Amino acid sequence: MSTQWRKLSLWIALIGIATVIFMVYKTTTVEPVPPPPAPPAQKPADHVIAAAGMVEALRENTSIAVPASALVMEIFVREWDKVKAGAPLLRLDDRGLQAELRTEQADLLVRKAELVKARHQHERTEALLPMSGVSKEEAETRRDEFAIAQARVELARAAVNHTKTLIERLTVRAPISGTVLQVNTRPGEFAISGSSPAPMLLGSITELQVRADVDEQLAPRVKPASKAVGYLKGDTQNPIRMEFVRIEPYVTPKRNLTGSSAERVDTRVLQVIYKFPNDLNRRIYVGQQMNLFIEE
Repeated sequence: MSTQWRKLSLWIALIGIATVIFMVYKTTTVEPVPPPPAPPAQKPADHVIAAAGMVEALRENTSIAVPASALVMEIFVREWDKVKAGAPLLRLDDRGLQAELRTEQADLLVRKAELVKARHQHERTEALLPMSGVSKEEAETRRDEFAIAQARVELARAAVNHTKTLIERLTVRAPISGTVLQVNTRPGEFAISGSSPAPMLLGSITELQVRADVDEQLAPRVKPASKAVGYLKGDTQNPIRMEFVRIEPYVTPKRNLTGSSAERVDTRVLQVIYKFPNDLNRRIYVGQQMNLFIEE
């Protein structure tokens, strides 16, 4: 019994030593260092203002909203599709409105039949009035009934046209010509009016624009029509010449963050808009970050 106990104690000791060696190895092994990110772009000249920017579609990205919260029945487009203004993008559930429309169309037919009857009675009364075949009171009554029947037809027709308009609105159409940038909904999902992100994002990308954030302390140094050069984040070798578009008149809280550890987020920025051609040989995507250098 003592011999077996000594063997067991020896194995326990060996296991403990092996565990300690393994733990020491794990804590002293140096993990491979990932490659450093691309260095930030350097100022091309001394008298420039540095700003961080975000690539947008020309004339800004257009968020496509839905007119009412409803089930999505059909999606007619997908990302990268080019659409013309007025082209259908998606269709919401219109079954309830279609049922209302059928009821209102039936009511319109009834009102039209009443109008025909009231017209005949009115015309007959008017024809007999000169011969004193009917009283003036009866003629006035028939005239009023005819006018009321006309009004009821117009009211029923207006209800039909209103429901048709509501149904037409449930097919969401492109407000501008452009490219579908994002599709954030699928058939069978419930689209909520005013939700974020929007069900679709649309924009013209034959040209692109950059919304550059200039720190409010540097804002007085920005001059209208100043030239600028931009560099995509991670690419410091290929400058992009920018064309001035406008300076936004409102200084806004900073929203576009670059991820730099030294970046200030509790500041306000002046937004300066520049545009540039979308070179097909060098793909640039909406939403990419850029570093801009604006001449003083």
